[in-house]
Amino acid sequence: MTNMSTSTNEIDIAAAVANLGQRAKAAAQDLALTTAEQRNLALSEAAKALRARTSEILEANAADLGSISGKDDAFIDRLTLTEERVAAMADAVDAIVQQSDPLGRTLARFDRPNGLTIDRVSVPIGVIAMIYESRPNVGSDAGALCVKSGNAVILRGGSESLHSSRVIVDCLKQGIKAAGLPEDAVQLVDTRDREAVKLLLHSTDTVDLVIPRGGRGLVSLVQKEARVPTLLHLDGNNHSYIHESADIEKSVGIVQNAKMRRTGICGATECVVIDRQIADEVLPRLADALGDCGLRGDEEARKVLPDISPATDADWDTEYLSNVISIKIVSDLDEAIMFVQAHSSGHTDAIMAEDTEAAKRFMAAIDSAVVMHNASTQFSDGGEFGMGAEIGIATGKMHARGPVGAEQLTSFKYLVFGNGQKRP
Repeated sequence: MTNMSTSTNEIDIAAAVANLGQRAKAAAQDLALTTAEQRNLALSEAAKALRARTSEILEANAADLGSISGKDDAFIDRLTLTEERVAAMADAVDAIVQQSDPLGRTLARFDRPNGLTIDRVSVPIGVIAMIYESRPNVGSDAGALCVKSGNAVILRGGSESLHSSRVIVDCLKQGIKAAGLPEDAVQLVDTRDREAVKLLLHSTDTVDLVIPRGGRGLVSLVQKEARVPTLLHLDGNNHSYIHESADIEKSVGIVQNAKMRRTGICGATECVVIDRQIADEVLPRLADALGDCGLRGDEEARKVLPDISPATDADWDTEYLSNVISIKIVSDLDEAIMFVQAHSSGHTDAIMAEDTEAAKRFMAAIDSAVVMHNASTQFSDGGEFGMGAEIGIATGKMHARGPVGAEQLTSFKYLVFGNGQKRP
């Protein structure tokens, strides 16, 4: 593993990041020529290493948790690893192994009148820099997905998770080495110095794509500083809309899960939108189901539930990542669509409705990466989509959108086959 001291001066950090990029670029060229069997073997061995070194990972995670202070419960939950979560990391890597090979697929074929045959085939992107915050399991998912798709990856986890990230990345490298693949295919930026992030964002000679996964502050930094193309994962200000035709019992259960299953993940619902016609019936049952979740409602919601806090304009645009939810009462489907479009971060939004035409209209109108009908927004996850794991939820519209798995980490090129053709 490449070590970068936290006391390293700016010149040394620049040299170290440049070295990471050069080594990753060389590894990417070698990795592109490997077989699916080689890459799958590397991942299978990495999963074994994660399981065998669980106690070491948990010890490192305890060191991370012991070095932080002043963080809220949601942050601590994202940072915390348990035996179950480490097992889930390993299971995710094994699930990626079971995915079909995303490389070398013929995406299209054209037979030209002059006898040329042109194939469009899937290829790796090259070198991916993954910048993420707090959740150490992201490093495992990202590293495994990049290896599966033939990409070299440079991982820069949150400073609070550095001890955990070191061991997790070492497990990935253990698997890579066992399969005879280039060890520099997965590297860690082993420093807490934030200058390393800016340097990665400026590494146009060696890095092909940057993927940030974290809060609005990280994403804003990437948008401001990036010289390398980016695949953005924005915050999850997600909505669950309960239409007047909704099955109320079903809907209350879905929203309870969408908010409270894990409040600190990007797929959690942060705002529930309810049609006025059913608000009197829905709100008391929803408040009871949400338990200790803090409710912040508009004026109409507070007429039904006078004890809840008033929602401010800022609430409609807030990703709480904790046990708080805002409530908006609307007159009909059209107003619900307008409200969600105005305040959604473009991650995941859902409608609860038994009226299929209303559901179809909502799903067509809402311009988010994932739109759901009668399902919890917490299903917005690569594992739940059958991808094994995800590198993030892309909320932009170019290249990839929604959960980003191995297939979405590929590009394509054209192969042209001729037999002596000359252009007239």
